[in-house]
Amino acid sequence: MTGICADRVVVITGAGRGLGRAHALAFAAQGAQVVVNDLGVGLDGAGASAGPAHEVVGEIRALGGQAVADGSDIATPEGARTLIATALDAFGRLDTLVNNAGFLRDRMLVNLDEDEWDAVMRVHLKGHFLPLKYAAAHWRAEAKGGRMPNARVINTSSGAGLLGSVGQGNYSAAKAGILGLTLVAAAELARYGVCVNAIAPAARTRMTEQTFADTMSAPGQPDAFDAMAPDNVSPLVVWLGSAASSGVTGRVFEAEGGRITVMEGWRPGPTADKSARWTPTEAGEAAVKLLAASLTPQPVYGTQ
Repeated sequence: MTGICADRVVVITGAGRGLGRAHALAFAAQGAQVVVNDLGVGLDGAGASAGPAHEVVGEIRALGGQAVADGSDIATPEGARTLIATALDAFGRLDTLVNNAGFLRDRMLVNLDEDEWDAVMRVHLKGHFLPLKYAAAHWRAEAKGGRMPNARVINTSSGAGLLGSVGQGNYSAAKAGILGLTLVAAAELARYGVCVNAIAPAARTRMTEQTFADTMSAPGQPDAFDAMAPDNVSPLVVWLGSAASSGVTGRVFEAEGGRITVMEGWRPGPTADKSARWTPTEAGEAAVKLLAASLTPQPVYGTQ
């Protein structure tokens, strides 16, 4: 198969369903050899099944592509190492890592248990860090061996990580952490030929089906554009994972329907400098003036 990812080897976590599945199929359609990682767990992370990953591999092969399944728990060092080894053993190289795996344990903060906090942090944040760590170690070794990679990492954040989301304190914190990890990784890995970016997608998946339940194509209009289809996000991810995105690193993109937005993150706004220590009253007066001159923050999801 030919395309902008021809002969590239792409690892995608959480690729058995939803966005990950859409990414896997899109990469394969552009010529990539794909490692489909998925534990096949439920929406809350419980249970496990090899079925989803193998089904996606079957779909790719039926279309003439190349893919292998991986059932490693990428939130463990052993699982993350195995994931990277699977790509190298099956295809002899690694070019792109898409960190996508995740699940939900939604609660209002006063009802959020510590184990629900830890579980979401483990899968989303640690589950990004560990595959990135072992992929980066491979690419560093390649670069030091005189084989400079042209590698890509795409991390998956969320609007909840950018703005917050009521009832999702654990998820929002983890997704915000992924943004910080992306910025650090982009700075640290540039010397090894690795570009690292993040997306904040909005699409209809198991994790968002209640939110987007009413956004299907209108009845009687089967050809209408389905703005919430996961497949709409994948073209940007495929481009970011290709050699064509050279020089693009440390950036965050929102992707929803037919819209792509470059997020500009935290930037200094209005400032005041006394060149001496403020009193509390003075600091308060200065803060009020600065707030009046600043942009109004976007609302937290769930407060509108």
